[in-house]
Amino acid sequence: MKFATVRADGAQLYGAVVEDGFIALSPDFPDWPTLREVIAADGLSRLEVATAGRAATHPNGTFRYDIPVPGPEKIICVGVNFPDRNAEYKDGTAQPKHMSLFPRFPRSFTGHDCPLIRPPENHTLDYEGEVAIVIGKGGRRIKAEDAYDHIAALTLCNEGTIRDWVRHAKFNVTQGKNWDNSGAIGPWLVPFTDAAQLDEARIQTRVNGELRQDDVLSRMMFPIREEIAYISTFTTLMPGDIIITGTPTGAGARFDPPRYLKPGDVVEVEATGIGTLRNTVEDEA
Repeated sequence: MKFATVRADGAQLYGAVVEDGFIALSPDFPDWPTLREVIAADGLSRLEVATAGRAATHPNGTFRYDIPVPGPEKIICVGVNFPDRNAEYKDGTAQPKHMSLFPRFPRSFTGHDCPLIRPPENHTLDYEGEVAIVIGKGGRRIKAEDAYDHIAALTLCNEGTIRDWVRHAKFNVTQGKNWDNSGAIGPWLVPFTDAAQLDEARIQTRVNGELRQDDVLSRMMFPIREEIAYISTFTTLMPGDIIITGTPTGAGARFDPPRYLKPGDVVEVEATGIGTLRNTVEDEA
């Protein structure tokens, strides 16, 4: 089952994605205004029951995807989390002792089939395909062996980056990672029910049909269980929080010359069992 947040006829709705469209379920659950409240109430299974025997309320082409969880309290990204990605830095270092983390703001993301926006100030817009996890059961100081019990759902992320702006300062990348509508999350949430959904997953990114990134999550230097444990040591994870787990080698900045995104490009991020997140690229109006 796939659950999404969409806009149709000027309203934001959530519900189930089916082959011929979208089944609006939010009118049936007034106590849960968004999927964030559904997740907090452990309600994804109730949504699945509610879809039984129902046809699409909105045919394909009559709605637009938003990011699946509106207004999460936290979006935390894990940087440089694959061995080949670490080697790109050519600094001679092996795996670091601790993972690199940075925040992203919800406004920096758009939904599936919506354009990534290249700003006029700088044209080094780059792609980073990643699997994202959505926290279901909150907690603090979560043990790694218990971490998967705290995941509600999986989704995808194109963690779009303005590369020149991550170099503006000595110790942070925040300003290069948070341009409005520079990245995307979606298309939908897939409920997390089995460790194999992550442990056996492959992540790939294509630009205009060309495979640019390709790796398996089992090669992460900091596995997702460790990410949850480490992050929850210093901050309480809340239902609806999103952890963007790391991108493989192959981003545009690492080509010679760099191959940054330009208007008209199509970027697709695909992962086993989740689906494909697709976005075009446009210049800011």
